[in-house]
Amino acid sequence: MLDVRHMLAAATQQLGERLDAELLLLHVVKKPRSWLFTHADDVPDMDVQTDYARLLDRRANGEPVAYITGHGGFWSLDLEVTPATLIPRPETELLVELALQRLPDDNACSVADLGTGSGAIALAIAHERPHAQVVATDASADALAVARRNAQRHAIGNIAFVHGDWLAPLAGRQFELIVSNPPYIETADPHLGQGDLRFEPVSALASGLDGLDDIRRIVHDAPARLHPGGWLLFEHGWNQGEASRALLQEAGYAEVFTAQDLEQRDRVSGGRFG
Repeated sequence: MLDVRHMLAAATQQLGERLDAELLLLHVVKKPRSWLFTHADDVPDMDVQTDYARLLDRRANGEPVAYITGHGGFWSLDLEVTPATLIPRPETELLVELALQRLPDDNACSVADLGTGSGAIALAIAHERPHAQVVATDASADALAVARRNAQRHAIGNIAFVHGDWLAPLAGRQFELIVSNPPYIETADPHLGQGDLRFEPVSALASGLDGLDDIRRIVHDAPARLHPGGWLLFEHGWNQGEASRALLQEAGYAEVFTAQDLEQRDRVSGGRFG
C-alpha cells in the first residue's frame, strides 16, 4: 500500500491536476489541507485507498470535483453544491464586487438575485451587507432547497428565497439592485457536451441560438422592479459584452458599462434605470 505522498503522485499523474487529487483525498479522510504536509508518510488503510481510487475514477471520467465532494468555495463561503445547481466559479465573484460597490455599507437596501442556484451570489452579498434585505429567486425547487441549506449553514438571516422564473415571483416589489448570472451559452455550443459542463444542468447554462434569450428577458423586465436610479448587473459570456450593452441602451438604461474579469475578458455588464 502507498503512503500519502505516493498516493498523491499517482493520482496527479492519473488526473493531470494536483489540486483535484488533493481535494479528493482530503474529502475521503475528512481532514484540512494542512494534514497533507504533516502526514505525507502516513499509509492510509485499505478503505481509504479504495474510496480514493473510486473518486479518482469519477473525476477522470469528467465529473466535477464539487459534485463529487458536495461542496465548493465562493467568495468567503463554503457552499453545498449538487447537480441541481451550477458550480460556483471564481469569475462570478466580479459580479459580487460590482454589486457591493453600489450598495451602502451600513444602511438598509433591497437586492434581488435572479436564478440563484446554490445561492452563491445572494449569500455573498447578504453576508457582506447585513443591513440589506436580499431576495433570491429560482425556477428550480431543488436548487432553492440547496440555497436555503447554505443560508442556514452560514446563519445568514437577511435573505429570503422565492420559487419562480426570473422576476415573475417579485411582482409588486422594487429593489435598489438586481443581479443575475443567467444562462448565456448558445444552445448549439459544442462545449456543452464536454468536460465539467456535461454534468451541470443545461437549463442553467444555455439560452437560445445566441445565448442571450434570458438576458433579453431580464433586461426588458427589470425596470418595473427597480427603484428609480436602481442598478441591473448580470454576468455574460466573454464575447457578449457589446451585445449586452446594446440591449441595455435600447431598453433605456443609463451609465451602461461592461467590466472585465482577471483574464481581461468581458464578464459583467450593467446599467442604471430611471
